[in-house]
Amino acid sequence: MTTTRIRFLAAGFAAVALGPLTAWPATAQPAWPSRPIRIVVPFTPGGSTDILARSIGKELQDAWGQPVVIDNVPGAGGSIGADKVAKAPADGYTLLMGHIGTLAVNPSLYPNLPYDPVKSFAPVAWVARVPNVLVVHPSVPARNARELVALAKAKPGQLAYGSGGNGSAANLATEYFKLRTETSLLHIPYRGTAPAVTDLIGGQIQVLFTGAPAVLGQIRNGQLRALAVSSPRRLDALPEVPTVAESGYKDFEADQWYGVVAPAGTPPAVIAKLNAQINQSLNTPALKARLNSEGAVATPATPEVFGAQIAREIARWKPVIQSGRVKAD
Repeated sequence: MTTTRIRFLAAGFAAVALGPLTAWPATAQPAWPSRPIRIVVPFTPGGSTDILARSIGKELQDAWGQPVVIDNVPGAGGSIGADKVAKAPADGYTLLMGHIGTLAVNPSLYPNLPYDPVKSFAPVAWVARVPNVLVVHPSVPARNARELVALAKAKPGQLAYGSGGNGSAANLATEYFKLRTETSLLHIPYRGTAPAVTDLIGGQIQVLFTGAPAVLGQIRNGQLRALAVSSPRRLDALPEVPTVAESGYKDFEADQWYGVVAPAGTPPAVIAKLNAQINQSLNTPALKARLNSEGAVATPATPEVFGAQIAREIARWKPVIQSGRVKAD
């Protein structure tokens, strides 16, 4: 056998031997998801973001049979948790339950924000719109928004309002309310919504303008009094509570909104699968009813529609932040 013939046969055997090995990774890729998914909530447990993340997490877990872990990473108005997701592998196994603060407000609050809400993330699904509810401690002698405004004007700077922190959605909603009503309220920032609710119940603060899911239970059991909601129409969960616009402040709207994003570069097929399953869940009567009972309105949409919402809201809240001189911690 000639040397040339030997080399030809050797090359052929090598090709046969290596072919299956080189093809193996492509054919052996497990279907996504093949392991637990983590949803980062950039706030403390108990707030609206946490409640919605756990609702969506349960739906994904039930649909796919993979554990969905909720990871609370609070701090810096949600920026710490959001940055953690922005720097995570773009494989679909780490997601962020983002909201108006982390995705639209923070760019105007933090000059050195470590992530870009548009460039650092891939929009996945718009989950819900959550009206804010203006609530007070029962000792406050105000039965509606107009009476609260009159009381605040009679005692400028003496009524204290809480929020989940400087630059949080509650902070922004209340500053917008102050701007529209020309009132002065003292801001007491907390590290999350839950401790603010606790202090409001205890009477340490008098006012809170926050997402409905965080205060519905306390309204229903009489621990807090609801004066108005921030949405254009009344909330089904609180049909007796008027909107701020109905209370005399025309076109007032300051709802929170929530949605899932993934690190930029996440495969489009993974995003499409997540979007389809989340939207399917949001359209079921059971989840709609569950969200409605929590004061949230399901908003199933495409990733493109959610991305456009993020861009619009960044532009919308910038002047409110500037006029209210809102500063981050």
